[in-house]
Amino acid sequence: MIRIRVDPAPIDVAAEMALAEQGGAVATFTGLVRTDDGVRVLTLEHYPGATEAALETLAQAAMTRWSLAAVTLIHRVGPMVPGDRIVFVAAAAAHRGAALEACAYLIDRLKTDAPFWKRETVGTADRWVEPRATDADAAARWAG
Repeated sequence: MIRIRVDPAPIDVAAEMALAEQGGAVATFTGLVRTDDGVRVLTLEHYPGATEAALETLAQAAMTRWSLAAVTLIHRVGPMVPGDRIVFVAAAAAHRGAALEACAYLIDRLKTDAPFWKRETVGTADRWVEPRATDADAAARWAG
């Protein structure tokens, strides 16, 4: 089972965990708007249709590579404030190793492969967030 959602609604982690609990192990990742760098608002934009297709491609690749029972990829868009949940990733498998690896793969690749654009508001100024080299390095470890 693959579940993909991109929308502005808050992420209910408990509900998503309950839906993801299949197989013998579930690994999850929850990303939050950071509270340590003066950002008042983080706004995420996406390309509807293309974003969901990119997430579906990632989920299918993970399902095949690790023989997963389930994958959940939920990503918020729109304005968020520090502490809000941005992303939830879950990978369910028969054993923990596959679930943990698949979860890491999904978040590493999501950061570079899905079309999202981030804008931060710090004070009264807005700035676009550029891709980070560390995200590209993390995604590159899964090549091949």
